[in-house]
Amino acid sequence: MSDVVAEKQDGTPDDGIREYRIGELAKAAGVPARTLRYYQERKLLPPPRRSGRVGLYSDDHLARLRMIGNLLERGHTLEGIRELLAAWDQGRDIGAVLGIEKAVTTPWSHEVPVTISLDELAALFPGEGDAGALNRAAALGLIEVDGDRVTHWSRRQLDATATLVRAGVPLDAVLTVGRELQRSMDDLAAMFVRLIATHVVGRIGDQDLGELTEILARLRPGAQVTVEAGFARAMDRQVRAVIDEFPGRLATS
Repeated sequence: MSDVVAEKQDGTPDDGIREYRIGELAKAAGVPARTLRYYQERKLLPPPRRSGRVGLYSDDHLARLRMIGNLLERGHTLEGIRELLAAWDQGRDIGAVLGIEKAVTTPWSHEVPVTISLDELAALFPGEGDAGALNRAAALGLIEVDGDRVTHWSRRQLDATATLVRAGVPLDAVLTVGRELQRSMDDLAAMFVRLIATHVVGRIGDQDLGELTEILARLRPGAQVTVEAGFARAMDRQVRAVIDEFPGRLATS
């Protein structure tokens, strides 16, 4: 750490403030000096105090560098970090801003993966679990195969698939429907994302951040309930339609 200290307005040293030259700051933050210069060019890091030709950085610069590092580890882009820091510099609570990010990016799925052996998988689908079905399930992203171990992304979906197969539905048909269902779910999710991005997140500058975070948190279960209720209602309609057709099928058989 540098022995340089800040000076008071009258030119006398103020021993309560520690300052760093660029190499010392880079070492303290654990980043290359060229990275610091790049951050300054991108307006992520304020310029140093000048003492003659020497730039002197404070503990505030060090704290900001550590914050940038933490945000990068969380998956933020440098442009996104620049916007967050600009909001902070304008007096907004960065914790509230990050609360928005968390509300938006927290995974919506809470499915529990399950790992079983290839033999256990074959026992769930007797006569169905050949190499072709295994490769197809892996290509659809349903499972990951590691040696003789298989991990399915959802215990509930694996159980539901096994139930359908035991009822007489071929596994290949289940996988085909699953592929089409995933496409429909992707389209539906894209609509919800556009809805939230346009009408909620798009107004981030016009609302209290704490209130906006609560709104986003409330949207999560609301969106899921909408999909589940809509699917249940659609199933009711489709089942009634089949039942209505069934007597006619009997009469013609």
